[in-house]
Amino acid sequence: MGSILGGLVVAVIGVIWFIAGQLWFELWLVVKGILPAMLVGGGLIAIIAGVSSIKDKIAAKKEEAVAKASEGKKEEEKKE
Repeated sequence: MGSILGGLVVAVIGVIWFIAGQLWFELWLVVKGILPAMLVGGGLIAIIAGVSSIKDKIAAKKEEAVAKASEGKKEEEKKE
C-alpha cells in the first residue's frame, strides 16, 4: 500500500514539474536516447526466457519418460 501511495505522489510531482517547467523537449530527447537500449535489453531478456522455457520442457519430458520407465519396472516386479 505504501509503494502505491509513494508512486502516486512521485507521479503527481513529475507531472507538475513537466507542466510547470515545460520540459517536454528534454523528455523527448531522453526517451529517444533510452528507448532503443530498452528495446534491445527487452528483446534479449525475451530470447533468454524463451530458451529457458524450451530447456525446461525438454527436461520435463525426459523426467516424465524416466518416471514412466521406472513405474513400468515396478509393475513388472509386482507381477513376478
